[in-house]
Amino acid sequence: MKRVVKKPNAGNSDAEEILRDGFARAYLMHSKLLADLGYSAQAQISHKRAEKWGGLSIKIEAYFPPSTPWNLPALDERLTDTPQLVSCLSLLRALPLPDDALEPSVRKWVQEIENNSDEIERLERLGCNLILYFSREEFKDEKTVAEVLCLAPVLNNNDFRHLLSHFFKCIDQSSLLDFSSLTGLAQLIQSASPGYLTSDDLVKVLGRISTHLQETHEQSPNYIFQLAVALSHVLDAMADTEVTGLDRINLHEPLSAFLNDLQKSSDPHLVYQAAYAYQALQWVPDDETPWQATVRRATKVMKGISGLVSAANGLDLHGLLRSLVNIQEGLDFAVETFKAVQNAYVRANILSTSGQSFVECLKQGLSFERKCAWYLALRGADTLIQGGELAKFRVLVCEATCRYDPAFQWGICERLGKLAADSQWDTKSRQSAVLFLGEIYKHDAVWGQHVQIKQYILDILLQLSSSSRSHLQVAATLLQDLKKDGDATKQELYRNCVKEGPSRYALKACLPELANPSLLDRVQNKPDVEADLRRLARDRSKKRGSPVYIPPQAKASIQASDNSLFDLTEKVNEFLDSPRKVLLLLGDSGVGKSTFNRELEHNLWKAYKKKDGRIPLFISLPEIDRPEKELIVKKLRKLEFSESQIRVLKDSREFILICDGYDETQQTHNLYDSNHLNDEGEWKAQMIISCRTEYVGLDYRYRFQPGDRNQSSELALFQEAVISPFSNAQIKDYIKTYVDLKAPLWEAKDYQEVFDRIPSLQELVKNPFLLSLSLEVLPRVIDPEKILSSTKFTRVTLYDEFVAQWLERNKKRLSENAMSRQEKKAFESLSDEGFTLNGMTYLKELSIAIYEKQGGNPVVEYLKTRDEGTWKDRFFGREDEKQILRDACPLSRSGSQFRFVHRSILEYGMSRAIYEPQERAIVELEPKAEVKRRGSVSSVYSFELEGAIEEVPVNIVQGPDLNSPLAKRNFVRETSILQFLEDRVQQEPAFRDQLIAYIENSKTDKRWRLAAANAATILVRAGVHFIGTDLKDIKIPGADLSHGVFDSAQLQGADLRKVQLRSTWLRKADLSTARMDGVRFGELPLLQEDSQVYVCIYSPDGETFAIGLEDGTISLYDTSKWKKIHTLKGHAKTVDSIVFSPTCEQIASCGFDPTVRLWDVKTGQLLHALGGPTGGTESLLFYPTSNRGDFDVEKFGSVVYSPTGKQIASGGWDKAIRLWDTQTGQLCHTFSGHDNRVTSMAYSPTGERIVSGSKDGTVRLWDANTGQLIYTLDRHTNEVLCVAYSFNGTQIASGSLDRTVNLWDAQSGQHLHTLGGHARDVSGVMYSPSGEQIASRSKDRKLRLWNAYTGQLLHTLEGHTNNITSMTYSPTGTQIASSSWDKSVRLWDTQTGHLQNTFDGHTYCVVSVAYSRDGDQIASGGLDKKVRLWDAQAGQSHHTFDGHTDAVLELAYSLTSDQVASRGVDKTVRLWNVRTGQLCHTLGHANNTTSMAYSPSGEQIVCGDWDKTVKVWDARTGHNIHTFEGHDQVVVSVAFSPIGEQIVSGSWDETVRLWDAETGKLHHTLSGHTDRIMCVAYSPNGKQIASGGWDNTVRLWDAQTGAPGFIFDGHTDCVEYIVFSPSGREIASRGLDKTVRLWDTQTGQLCHTLCAYPEDDSDVLVIMYSPSGDQIAIGTRTGVVRLWNTQTGQLQTILDDGHTDGIECMEYLPTGEWIASGSMDGTLRLWDVASGQCLVIMSGFCGSVTGVKWRVSSDGCFLATSCHDKSVRLWKVTEEGKQMEMIWNSAQSTFNVSNTSIQDVQGLSEVNKELLRQRGAVGKPSPCFPTASEKADNVAFTVNTFSMPNMPLPRDTKEIEAMTMTEAQTPATPAPGQMQTICEQRASYV
Repeated sequence: MKRVVKKPNAGNSDAEEILRDGFARAYLMHSKLLADLGYSAQAQISHKRAEKWGGLSIKIEAYFPPSTPWNLPALDERLTDTPQLVSCLSLLRALPLPDDALEPSVRKWVQEIENNSDEIERLERLGCNLILYFSREEFKDEKTVAEVLCLAPVLNNNDFRHLLSHFFKCIDQSSLLDFSSLTGLAQLIQSASPGYLTSDDLVKVLGRISTHLQETHEQSPNYIFQLAVALSHVLDAMADTEVTGLDRINLHEPLSAFLNDLQKSSDPHLVYQAAYAYQALQWVPDDETPWQATVRRATKVMKGISGLVSAANGLDLHGLLRSLVNIQEGLDFAVETFKAVQNAYVRANILSTSGQSFVECLKQGLSFERKCAWYLALRGADTLIQGGELAKFRVLVCEATCRYDPAFQWGICERLGKLAADSQWDTKSRQSAVLFLGEIYKHDAVWGQHVQIKQYILDILLQLSSSSRSHLQVAATLLQDLKKDGDATKQELYRNCVKEGPSRYALKACLPELANPSLLDRVQNKPDVEADLRRLARDRSKKRGSPVYIPPQAKASIQASDNSLFDLTEKVNEFLDSPRKVLLLLGDSGVGKSTFNRELEHNLWKAYKKKDGRIPLFISLPEIDRPEKELIVKKLRKLEFSESQIRVLKDSREFILICDGYDETQQTHNLYDSNHLNDEGEWKAQMIISCRTEYVGLDYRYRFQPGDRNQSSELALFQEAVISPFSNAQIKDYIKTYVDLKAPLWEAKDYQEVFDRIPSLQELVKNPFLLSLSLEVLPRVIDPEKILSSTKFTRVTLYDEFVAQWLERNKKRLSENAMSRQEKKAFESLSDEGFTLNGMTYLKELSIAIYEKQGGNPVVEYLKTRDEGTWKDRFFGREDEKQILRDACPLSRSGSQFRFVHRSILEYGMSRAIYEPQERAIVELEPKAEVKRRGSVSSVYSFELEGAIEEVPVNIVQGPDLNSPLAKRNFVRETSILQFLEDRVQQEPAFRDQLIAYIENSKTDKRWRLAAANAATILVRAGVHFIGTDLKDIKIPGADLSHGVFDSAQLQGADLRKVQLRSTWLRKADLSTARMDGVRFGELPLLQEDSQVYVCIYSPDGETFAIGLEDGTISLYDTSKWKKIHTLKGHAKTVDSIVFSPTCEQIASCGFDPTVRLWDVKTGQLLHALGGPTGGTESLLFYPTSNRGDFDVEKFGSVVYSPTGKQIASGGWDKAIRLWDTQTGQLCHTFSGHDNRVTSMAYSPTGERIVSGSKDGTVRLWDANTGQLIYTLDRHTNEVLCVAYSFNGTQIASGSLDRTVNLWDAQSGQHLHTLGGHARDVSGVMYSPSGEQIASRSKDRKLRLWNAYTGQLLHTLEGHTNNITSMTYSPTGTQIASSSWDKSVRLWDTQTGHLQNTFDGHTYCVVSVAYSRDGDQIASGGLDKKVRLWDAQAGQSHHTFDGHTDAVLELAYSLTSDQVASRGVDKTVRLWNVRTGQLCHTLGHANNTTSMAYSPSGEQIVCGDWDKTVKVWDARTGHNIHTFEGHDQVVVSVAFSPIGEQIVSGSWDETVRLWDAETGKLHHTLSGHTDRIMCVAYSPNGKQIASGGWDNTVRLWDAQTGAPGFIFDGHTDCVEYIVFSPSGREIASRGLDKTVRLWDTQTGQLCHTLCAYPEDDSDVLVIMYSPSGDQIAIGTRTGVVRLWNTQTGQLQTILDDGHTDGIECMEYLPTGEWIASGSMDGTLRLWDVASGQCLVIMSGFCGSVTGVKWRVSSDGCFLATSCHDKSVRLWKVTEEGKQMEMIWNSAQSTFNVSNTSIQDVQGLSEVNKELLRQRGAVGKPSPCFPTASEKADNVAFTVNTFSMPNMPLPRDTKEIEAMTMTEAQTPATPAPGQMQTICEQRASYV
């Protein structure tokens, strides 16, 4: 030792060299420490001593980080190559940088660019575009891959991921492995920045490489080597990112097996790569290994590879070396591993003298099944190299404990070779790497004598020396020096290696030269598009002009409330700033969709930012041929963008697509999906697409929302808005703007005055387009001086006037233009024949042609060279007359495309072609003085004509015509055309007669079928009733008779195939022998049970339906025929929870007994009875909710299958959740945590979680495997009754006693929405199968359907007459079934919900109805805030009074019937002129009014108010005459004395006050009541006043003196109503004690107490005296009417054979012989007073009958009814009260077939037969053998296609056309060309 120390350079033994090497390293470490402390001189001395000791022949200072070529471009200068771009981007990514860190030239460049955002943007866009160009390259060679990989270190995350995705796609989709892409993928992963790679990325790549590895049979070693290298890089990255849980079966084990097999290779390169990859794999734990726990215990091993080598520049070398030691120590617990590693080291030393091969060394000394430190050391070396820390790299190599390991040495040589070959490093560093390789080769004593290591070094040097680059000549020099190194054996090894030459495994470190031209060159050669975009913006702005624009309001969906409006512009801007992709803009025709779209485009162009701004692109979809493909390309081509510009825009820009007129193209495609928007390599865009509401139909969202509609993430990309009609304020703003811009004849106040005076216009002008038409035409057709209240305007009237004026104006314009001689002659010819008439003919014929030839697409493209001689030439040719008419008609032109100025003009033209209201003779008038405009010349409609024409109407009879469009095209779904025709029917009796004639003709001639179907549809929509009409043998297949009235109609033998009969009134109609194949009633039959229904559910396959009943039984139905197949008996009490197993083979049930029972669905046998929790699995708590006597049920538990069907979860009274095994019935787990009863549970779709609800008010989320509580969701304010998981597992819904539904995010537990609306507690919630919809049921007897993503209410389903106990969606989601205590199960259509009314009637419940004094009129008011007046004979609505802002509660006619007063919840009483329909006065109150009464003269109205006052109003002027103040509490009842001189008021202040009606003076204050007063009334003679109240008494008072009279004391609860008998000798009082008491007003005695019988202990709701006063009728809440003799107090008659719910209203016939009663059960009954016999039962009311009024005249007895179903109906009672004939129906919304004959009807499905039978139809229809489609309909009743207007015809509609158009027609023979025309027509329909 001393000799060695004294002679540091002496001696060559192995021991001496090792010792000297140790001294050298010690001095080196000492030198670094001194340098760190600032002692540079001492550090230099120590460093020289290290060199003196040898062993460190390479100077560490020679290593430098990779050089960066700072060849930076000037601003806006073209870049020379991609490395230059990399330099720029690397500096940008590093900003800000300290000045002293940069060279002066670089610092200057940085300072210039920091403040130039455009230049920064340019450089970043170049990098992004280079990636895009690369991804589009079809063939990618090595140079192209190398160029894009230059960018990898400076890419942002998005671009990196895009490139990663593309590389993966290349290797994933190619059948032959693309080595360039594979190498690129490996290098990209290697160069990834922290956080850029995710576990999923790496696992996906690993899986694909693994697949390729399994397919390497007979592949070349190079192929396998490349895969192994890529595999190593991926596994390195997975180790760095700490990926865990790798699939052991599919990935970990196959890879391990392959790598083990690979070690058998004799190729050391392959063996090393296998060893390296295997070591990397050991650091990626599989999903079933105990190593994760072991590594957590062995804290010295590592926290993860990324922790060891995380920061390159800041890496603590000494810490790294200590870590390697600690790793080895940390593995001491794995004794075998430690021994294996140490044995490897020992054998390596032995081999240093023996020369055993490297391959054998690995095989014998190193097991593949152990983790080894050399892998971690190499990972540390990689990090140091990447960070440029080559000095530290040297120390690591020399001091690592595993430096003797041959695998470590191979890896180091590989890295040194790549470093030397890498041109990014400086020359000295590369040369030093070569010398380091030489040192390892020479110093056997230090590095050993591994033969393959020596060979590998020589191979590297041979490759380096063969390079043509001069700075690598050091490799050739070294190679020559090594020729004589070592003994003979080593020299022989050298000679053999040189002779064989370089191996096939190239270093691949030096990037190849870039392609010419490079990707960057191609990116920079892109054409400029900004100039053309600026041109486009200017053109669009010019085309826009200066329109009249008022910002529209909108709501969130079609079903959203009209009270939830928002500013559409703000909402669209929010959409554009969001990640959502599609906004659907819906609205009625003319509501302003196109106007808004153009304004939006204009504003977006104004805000457009060049180069990076999103480009607004307005696309009129009808102008684009096949817009479902290349939509943007086709539009840009029309805008004259070049192909190269289009490519640039596609590659580099984003768009905002404003797609207008989806409905006009007759589209059904999803334009977003079919154009692949935002897919990789496709156009980037957000889409705003507009469409008419009536076109989209029901389930429309799938045609607009992006991607998979069942994925919630993609549903979130979709949004919709529905434009609302104008409000009054918007109308005023529009008028003002119009007047300011157009300067018409009228001022704004003139227009507003006319609108106020013409009630029929007020509703029309809420439509913006109709408003614009009105402003144009009114000055021509209205004389403001005339009385306008009777003027009737309809939609078609406005269009008639508008088109006529347009033609007349343009005639004048053309006459003033310069014309050629031929043009003038053509113009004169047209004028002589009638210019307007010719223009109208042109418009009609063009409309017909567009529908026939183009299927209604409004845009006609005409090119003379292409279209000459075609139908287009007839309208757009160059003949003079054609050009004149074209110029005169309301057409617009854009290039070669023509279209009407608005689509509705096209539809108007078609309607005019169907029926021409009058032929007109043209007569010239004497010239008049020209009327000047007020200054603007912008409008061509704002002046009177000189020489105007007068059209003298000549009535022309128009009969049925087989050439009419009605006979050629099905218009059932053409809503807008039908609307024009409806108006025409109401205006033109001749048109109605013509339509009826079409129907009549169809009885005997099949050719009229289509025309008859159209005619019937139009007549029904127009409100024509077919009451008692002879319609035998009519043929109207495919007609839509929805909401039609066919009471007592004769329809025997009618062809009604495919007819829509939704909500059609067919009471007593005769349908015998009719053909009704495929008819749609819009409803399904009920399932009747003998016991109350508590639960119902579909099986998952939809084939079985289960019902749980109160009597403990379960009924199973086969849904194909809805027949009961099993009755399951076993439960001792009510069954209220049933679930099917996922396989549909089992059901589990539970109820009020403490068991859960499992049943076999096929056999109906009981499989297991599972004991439930203490107290029962389900429990009931009954408590009264009101004095009506009904009860609620609280459900405290549930049972549910797991998704696999192997488990059942149940919960109940003991607050616990239990899991059961379905096969054995054994209890598996019990979860505890709730503080009260568990009421409901649901599994997540994966079965990994369970959600539960409880009476403790919480929703809890549990881990189904461990029972661990994940979240407690606490939002409800009361008990949680129900919970549900969405089918995709992303949402949870919960319902509660607090009457709300809460929606939660299932992953985060975040609260999403609160859904409010139910009037009582929510007892059930359920998601639809698609997850888009949520259904909730409540004890308010209603179901509500909600949008699951927005929380919007979609539908409210009403119909059950008792509590709803359960609900279930059908598997298709098109149906929902609900069960109820009313012993029924109802099936609902989830798309339509409750039916919409199409007539001009109430849109919500009617609560009040009143006859005028003369009986000619009926007034109705309701919850729709409207008052409507009806002609009592015809049923037509005269006026609709729209003014109340809340429900109308009470109506009263004045004495003269010329005025009607309405009292509303909005705190007003409004007075309306019956004749004009105008609002006369609004009697405003500061608070709600409580009562109202007319004076006997009708001149005054008195109201009681919540503000404690009594107000008297002049009924004529609306002035407040008096306000009586004095009461201290609410005034609840008021009345005029019979002669009108006095007013009485009763108040909660316990006083009655008498007021002078003329002076307002208080006459008397009547005190005596000891509690609140509820009612007051005058006696018929006015001498007495009666009052009643909460003190349970009725008191009489002298009306003149105020003196108290008798006190009637007997009620035991509040007196809420009193009424005098007609004679005034008696008073009847109704109390809350459920009695009616009769009092003698002369003696004060109680005459009689009329109380309910014990069996009917219910409230009294209605009392009424008979006209003679000798009888009083009492209606109760149970539906019983009792008639009492007022003289004897005896019960005369009980009218109890009928009503099943409370009595709402009653009225005696004025003669007293009959009494009519209306009930909450939806029936009207007519009773004979004398016998008590029910004469007539009128069912079919959809809701409570709220009012009945009699009128007797010389024409007979008439009864008016009002109902909650929005209807007012008038009936005529005939044949001694035994028949009731409907006279009219204001709004038909109820399906009624009571007493309808269906004898021998053909084609009815079994389901429809059952429906008709249940609804009261009589007779036996013919047997029907259902088709396959009808069987499907039985399972899931789908929405009728006819309810989807303007949709392309579905299958059944094509069948209808076959019925109507193709049957043999004898004796007629098609004329020449007619058959072709028919074919063209058919094609246009399809």
